[in-house]
Amino acid sequence: MLIYDGDCGFCTSSAAWFARRAQDDRRIAPWQSLDLDDYGLTEAQVTESVYWVDGDRIAAGADAAAAAMASVSGIWKLTGHVLALPGVIHLARLLYPVIARNRHRLPGSTDACRL
Repeated sequence: MLIYDGDCGFCTSSAAWFARRAQDDRRIAPWQSLDLDDYGLTEAQVTESVYWVDGDRIAAGADAAAAAMASVSGIWKLTGHVLALPGVIHLARLLYPVIARNRHRLPGSTDACRL
């Protein structure tokens, strides 16, 4: 399941993009609609990063994005696998916090996107 910040316009737009490709809307939810204890997550965690929960595996940030993309079909599955490669994921992990801190400046954002 992809867990995102439903108050953030950019996050919601990104989640909708994923939902169109996932073909299973049960695999995506805003954290505000969940009991975070069921996933072992806190509000502080989910307001700073997107999460991917798959059984016992929990990934955050760039790792969550890679896992989510790898879970769909087509070119995005390949993109997710490439993103998870050692050198690529390292760079993505460096960039993710920059993107998260500036999400209020990205397309689809609202004032609620500010961290």
